[in-house]
Amino acid sequence: MKKILITGATGQIGSELTLALRKKYGSTQVVAGGHPSKPPSDNLKESGPFVIVECLDIESISKIVEEHQIDTIYHLAALLSANAEKNPKLAWQVNIQGLLNVLDVANSYHCAVFFPSSIGVFGSSTPKNKTPQNTIQRPSTIYGISKLTGELLCDYYYHKYNVDVRGVRFPGLISYETLPGGGTTDYAVEIFYEAITKSRYTCPLKEDTYLDMMYMPDAIKAAMQIMEVDGRNLPQRVGYNITAMSFCPRELAIEIKKWIPRFEVEYNVDKSKQAIADSWPNSMNDQVARREWGWQPRYDLPGMTKDMIEKLKLKLGNNRHHIKML
Repeated sequence: MKKILITGATGQIGSELTLALRKKYGSTQVVAGGHPSKPPSDNLKESGPFVIVECLDIESISKIVEEHQIDTIYHLAALLSANAEKNPKLAWQVNIQGLLNVLDVANSYHCAVFFPSSIGVFGSSTPKNKTPQNTIQRPSTIYGISKLTGELLCDYYYHKYNVDVRGVRFPGLISYETLPGGGTTDYAVEIFYEAITKSRYTCPLKEDTYLDMMYMPDAIKAAMQIMEVDGRNLPQRVGYNITAMSFCPRELAIEIKKWIPRFEVEYNVDKSKQAIADSWPNSMNDQVARREWGWQPRYDLPGMTKDMIEKLKLKLGNNRHHIKML
């Protein structure tokens, strides 16, 4: 039976991944680790053990791993793209030193590690359409640089110390459960809240900016699936391209209008976010992941839009006008 620690458990991915893993392995088998600055939801805290974990303090990680007899770590704690650009040195410290600490602890206690990389590892010189699994990677953001460095560190620890580390490159993630936390693709979540509560949205990206996206249930599925397959079938180990859909704000707005006909979008381009988006691929090629470990997404744009609107309307209910946007 696995005993799992999730760092960054109160974040956009972690809050949902924790519950999914507890449903599969049992509530006591999954320890949610969060930072003091971001307390857990009642649902997360009540569904199983919760601990404060400081990823920059290796002793903190070691103590938790030893006390809870952890054998698998999902390392999700990180500063995301837009926020990372505001404080590059902190982003490097959190995203790289935090990962190094986790890898060292994993090596000492023989833990498997999941490392989430990102579409951000690519840059403007990367092929924009159907970006291959292995291609030129020259990211122009500190987030992308840290994620690319993270992939290389994970490869190093696998080949040098035989740490069972695995991971994927996530595209932008869309979820009705948790608001995003400072990523370039946040618009694709915010737009749904604004469509339901105000029937209007001001988008920070140009209307024809294509980016790879994925609905959170598929992201959770991928994170769990790659950690469960036979490691001998994973020659790539980390940085697997995975994708589900590619669209631009204009196309997403058209899809939303099918369900909310009064919905209107304006565009007020955030130069910083647009520059990041322009440096990323329009779409990724994920055939390697599909071939080597059976990756297959469930949701496309119409299916995701329908489910998001239905679930968000149910979630917001009568308090929808009081939802605070990021």
